Amino acid sequence: MLSILYLVAITAEAMTGALSAGRRGMDLFGVALIASVTALGGGSVRDVLLGHYPLGWVKHPEYLALTVGAGLATVAIARVMRYLRRLFLVLDALGLVAFTVIGCQVALEMGLSPAIVIVSGTLTGTCGGILRDILCNDVPLILRRELYASVAVLSAGCYLLCRPWLGEEQALLITLAAGLLLRLLALRFNWQMPTFTYPDDPRG
Repeated sequence: MLSILYLVAITAEAMTGALSAGRRGMDLFGVALIASVTALGGGSVRDVLLGHYPLGWVKHPEYLALTVGAGLATVAIARVMRYLRRLFLVLDALGLVAFTVIGCQVALEMGLSPAIVIVSGTLTGTCGGILRDILCNDVPLILRRELYASVAVLSAGCYLLCRPWLGEEQALLITLAAGLLLRLLALRFNWQMPTFTYPDDPRG
């Protein structure tokens, strides 16, 4: 099931990345690049930092072809994408949790500590979006008030806690359901993290 969710997630993320490129007026190469970075960047950053080789898209080049294709297809159907906004919010939330669980699994297979497992999951879930926003000259989503990275951290913790007690399959289902629900509730009710504001001139 997770492999199917992964394919759905990287396709959806590639399409959202392509839309970000379109908002910046990029050419087709830029669209393909941003689409692929958004979809595959999180796993690539994780693998480089953990020394987990080969990278996922190197081992499975079809993933790269899928994300490039999804990005370019978005150009053709961009006019109707606005009507699918709610669907993509759900897919994005599902992708965040699915990527996070995959990142946790990679770290667990490498025998790493629980703290690194959570970091690995969080990096996998969020770094694609960070790279997208940096390349598009936007403030990364996870540095704003939205509950995004925190959802990844909590999802990773949930998976890590449930796995020894409930088994792999049940832990996966519970984590997907809980993470998806938390992200959608945060969007629905505008739940936000506290912000820190420090003026340039404290006397002002």
